[in-house]
Amino acid sequence: MFLILHFCLFFFFFLSPPLLHASSPVSLTLNPQTLAKSGDTIQVQWSGIDSPSDLDWLGIYSPPSSAHDNFIGYVFLSSSPTWRSGSGSISLPLVNLRANYSFRVFRWSESEVDLSRMDQDHNPLPGTAHLLAVSEMAGFAAGGGPEQIHLAYTDREEEMRVIFVTADAGVRTVKYGLNRDGLQRAATAAVLRYEREDMCDSPANESVGWRDPGFIHDAVMRNLKKGKRYYYKVGSDSGGWSSIHSFMSRDGDSEKMIAFLFGDMGTATPYSTFLRTQEESKSTIKWILRDIKALGDIPAFVSHIGDISYARGYSWLWDNFFAQIEPIASRLAYHVCIGNHEYDWPSQPWKPDWSSKVYGTDGGGECGVPYSLRFNMPGNYSERTGTRSPATRNLFYSFETKLVHFLYISTETNFLPGSSQYDFIKQDLASVNRKKTPFVVVQGHRPMYTTSNELRDAPIRERMIEHLEPLFVKNNVTLALWGHVHRYERFCPINNFTCGKIGSNGEYLGGLPVHVVIGMAGQDWQPTWEPRPHHPQDPIFPQPERSLYRGGEFGYTRLVATKEKLILSYVGNHDGEVHDTVEILTSGQVLSGGVRVREDDDDDEPRIEVSEYSFSWYVKGASILVLGAFMGYVIGFVSHARREAALRKNWTPVKVEDN
Repeated sequence: MFLILHFCLFFFFFLSPPLLHASSPVSLTLNPQTLAKSGDTIQVQWSGIDSPSDLDWLGIYSPPSSAHDNFIGYVFLSSSPTWRSGSGSISLPLVNLRANYSFRVFRWSESEVDLSRMDQDHNPLPGTAHLLAVSEMAGFAAGGGPEQIHLAYTDREEEMRVIFVTADAGVRTVKYGLNRDGLQRAATAAVLRYEREDMCDSPANESVGWRDPGFIHDAVMRNLKKGKRYYYKVGSDSGGWSSIHSFMSRDGDSEKMIAFLFGDMGTATPYSTFLRTQEESKSTIKWILRDIKALGDIPAFVSHIGDISYARGYSWLWDNFFAQIEPIASRLAYHVCIGNHEYDWPSQPWKPDWSSKVYGTDGGGECGVPYSLRFNMPGNYSERTGTRSPATRNLFYSFETKLVHFLYISTETNFLPGSSQYDFIKQDLASVNRKKTPFVVVQGHRPMYTTSNELRDAPIRERMIEHLEPLFVKNNVTLALWGHVHRYERFCPINNFTCGKIGSNGEYLGGLPVHVVIGMAGQDWQPTWEPRPHHPQDPIFPQPERSLYRGGEFGYTRLVATKEKLILSYVGNHDGEVHDTVEILTSGQVLSGGVRVREDDDDDEPRIEVSEYSFSWYVKGASILVLGAFMGYVIGFVSHARREAALRKNWTPVKVEDN
């Protein structure tokens, strides 16, 4: 027995990774240790740190068995006002990852900063050589019911799909009805999941990025009456039920149609992690929620056209994203199309020679798997990955209201003549009865037109203009909406870089699609605009005649259609006001609105009365000094990281190629 005890002590102190020494005076406590639901806050409190340093940091781990380097995120202790005393506390909202959390405090010295270990935001990752304290475990109470609830349309107008996540594969049900107190109808959910082996590359298939995704449940509420408010909850008696949510069912007879559309939103975290997260996404959600509450009982839906969560192989960011959008997605159908950051990986099936710089490693090894299983859009087309991974779905599809036909396409998979997607687009556009449905809106991720200085995608834009634009023009597409470029830009009605004819009153006479880039919902890697020819280094960016409005402010668009016209409005996040509008009549005539046009100025569209909100955001520059100025670099990094990880203030660096 003595020999066994001696060996165990020897292993603990000398052979195991750096762990807390038994005599350490540092304490680390959690309050509460049991949380009810995602978004609940835990307070992490510490004391007893001798000679505290700016670089002392708190690591967030789930599951608790994770290696020191495999944290979920981190926060510097210096974010606490009392950190210099060796004691302090930090409050963090947590997302239910279906595994317990633990927290660890590390000391990190300036001499240990490793410039070869950088995060995606070009900050050195914190070192783990000196562990000061480990907390007890914290977790979420059992029986709290499913989470990450989101709705979607199906191919049938009288249905609504609901998808949610739980920790086990037990049978779950959606109960629904027209009365909150009488959910008389029920539907059993199908269940599916994906495994680490389904991921195609790192970091998605490595321990640093992989976390158990739970079980995905998919149920359909059927035989819904048109334009009625339905109440529903999901779960089971044994596993717990969600709160009661509600939605407005589709109404094919409605004379008004409303949608909220954007791309490239991502998600925000209360900590720093391996990737830069999207703080502005919170403001986008806030303003859309305001608009939803103002709608009352008017049906609407959300359209997110690619670059959804920006998880890029770090799977807990998908959980974070769905927790963040649940207040919207549990009320409105949340529709998506695929972007480069959901799909692209080196061995993807379709990668022609001209696309070698277009399709890279932007998906972080996910190869479309989380996107394909966590969403379920109308249509049934899928494409094999060439690996053991499930086939990629939600690539291209369409659905229709009385007033607008919506077509979603994939810019990440084959769209050239002869492909299944090209045939689908051609047939779908030709099938629309324009006497019944006057407007057609096409949505995809990478834009056909942009004046940003984005050179990598030039080959795909050329082929989209060559092969897809003729279909758009022939079939009188009303709007073409794109993401990928993290700005707002509206073009004239256009064909092959040429604007349409202008009438005597300055209006466009119609017949050509209006292209609008709407990738400004959250991601803050912003490209510069295209410089003058032969002057690539001069910071002068002339606006071509075809580009009618350009803006760098974060936000979203609001689409309102009646039987007479379609109006697309650009809402800015700093004030929640309309900053640009375009009005397209049923005849195809295009009228450009001015700045700060209010929707309640026109009796033909719904009045969206809103109260005043104030929202401020801070732009902070950061500089990375050369290795020779090492001390200056460390001081600058600490200043940035303290504010970014703890206060979460926003900044907008310029980067051309990462979209």
